[in-house]
Amino acid sequence: MTDPMQDAETRSWLEIELEDDMDEELEQAVDDARVPPELRALLEQRKKTTIDRQTYFSELLRLQAELVKMQDWIRHKGLKLVVLFEGRDSAGKGGAIKRITQRVNPRTCRVVALPAPSDREKTQWYFQRYVPHLPAAGEIVLFDRSWYNRAGVERVMGFADEQQVEDFFRDVPEFERMLVRSGIILVKYWFSITDEEQQLRFLMRIHDPIKQWKLSPMDLQSRVRWEQYTKAKEEMFERTSIAEAPWHIVEGNDKKRARLNVISHLLSKIPYEDVPHEEITLPERVFDPDYERRTLPAHLYVPHRY
Repeated sequence: MTDPMQDAETRSWLEIELEDDMDEELEQAVDDARVPPELRALLEQRKKTTIDRQTYFSELLRLQAELVKMQDWIRHKGLKLVVLFEGRDSAGKGGAIKRITQRVNPRTCRVVALPAPSDREKTQWYFQRYVPHLPAAGEIVLFDRSWYNRAGVERVMGFADEQQVEDFFRDVPEFERMLVRSGIILVKYWFSITDEEQQLRFLMRIHDPIKQWKLSPMDLQSRVRWEQYTKAKEEMFERTSIAEAPWHIVEGNDKKRARLNVISHLLSKIPYEDVPHEEITLPERVFDPDYERRTLPAHLYVPHRY
């Protein structure tokens, strides 16, 4: 028979572990919900999410567990996965990437967010600076913005001339076909939000000191050039959505639904299975009766302020 007291202690320990997992997501949810006083009236006009918190958390944890299985399968089979995250500023790309990477193994899943090209990189073949970041067998690479900068921000802001943009549109389908022929699974997402939603998110960043770092001068210009970005996006879809790597649009006004939808869709793109593992047994600790643990000086310890 099992000891009821021991069962109670075990349940308590498991509950604590689950609470820790939930708290990590709750901290981010609380951060998302921080609303400066100046914007509360405006926020009241915003359409509320139709998914309740309990459903969101339970589905998120379930999908994240599946992501771990998918990653295990990719490593086991030596697959190579590249996922591109594109979209307007503040559309929710970063939040989705954060939830995808939250519980997977960072050794074989990494995020690439390249800064503006250096003077030297500007003289290279356009795709050259992205190539070193492509995955080896068993790896997943998530691009937080990608080579599609040329079709978006570089074009709209005048950092690339029309000939360079035209060259890009001619080259990118072949470049991506080459990636797919080399064995890379390429998945492309565009996060879409409305004009009004972007305005609100920008205002929240302006009025919230914790989020101001997210707002750059380029982001402000993207508000001015909203229609130019729209036209650029439409042409990008038309000329670069190829059979080997089509675009997938994620409706991003509702952050929580967008995160669940994109994770669920990504899982559907990889026909993964459970990988058989040998049963893990925790070995016994080796004790040395002659070893005495040293007492370390108090100044080495972080002060107990909490």
